[in-house]
Amino acid sequence: MGLWTRMKRSMRALFGGIVEKTEDPELILQQTIRDMRDRIPDLNNSVAQVMATEKLLAKNKERLESQVVDLDSKIKASVKMGRDDIATAYIGQLQQAQVDLQKTSQQLEPSSLASKQALKARDNYVLQMQRRTAEAMQLINQSKQAKLQEQLAQTMASFQIGDDAGTFQEMRERIQRRSAAAEARMDLATGGVESQIQDIERESLNIQVEDTLTAYKRQMGLAPEAPASTPAPPSIHSDSSAEKTLGPSDRAKALE
Repeated sequence: MGLWTRMKRSMRALFGGIVEKTEDPELILQQTIRDMRDRIPDLNNSVAQVMATEKLLAKNKERLESQVVDLDSKIKASVKMGRDDIATAYIGQLQQAQVDLQKTSQQLEPSSLASKQALKARDNYVLQMQRRTAEAMQLINQSKQAKLQEQLAQTMASFQIGDDAGTFQEMRERIQRRSAAAEARMDLATGGVESQIQDIERESLNIQVEDTLTAYKRQMGLAPEAPASTPAPPSIHSDSSAEKTLGPSDRAKALE
């Protein structure tokens, strides 16, 4: 293989790759749709010209047919009046009109066919354009979906699950060590002598509160009296208040 051939192949491969990368399928399809739509006005103009030719020939045919009828009437009138010279002139005009009518009729038939074919071609083009447009929109949507999938794939490829897993494990160990240290400090704070003394004092205070509540209930007749063997609970009132609660016989015994 020659050097020039190898260089040409390399250049084609290089520029071909660049062109392929720069070609956006969405933009190309959108431009194709615009090009197809831009051709419709020119196509309509061409169809209109063909149809105009047909209409012009049809009008000429009608004019010539009317002219032939008119000349025929004039020839008959001239002959009737004995004016052969005028009839001869009208006959010349009639022959020319008949020739023109024949030619126009011959031209009108293919022109009418051409007009129908042009109109049908225009309709087929519009239908084809609509189909191509719908297909292009589907391809554009597929292209957009493919781009999203590519972006997602790139994101997933750049996402290192191992690194994040290591981070989670490290943070988990730190939190567990912190929680264990806090529990140890709590055990030390609640297991000492001072903590036990506080618990005893708190329990003693609760007992005193319960005894006081029981004494109130007995004085109000809401609880039974304590048994004789059980010492009476300490008075919760002053002496003056106790005297207020004693009857007259109790006061006399107290004075003795």
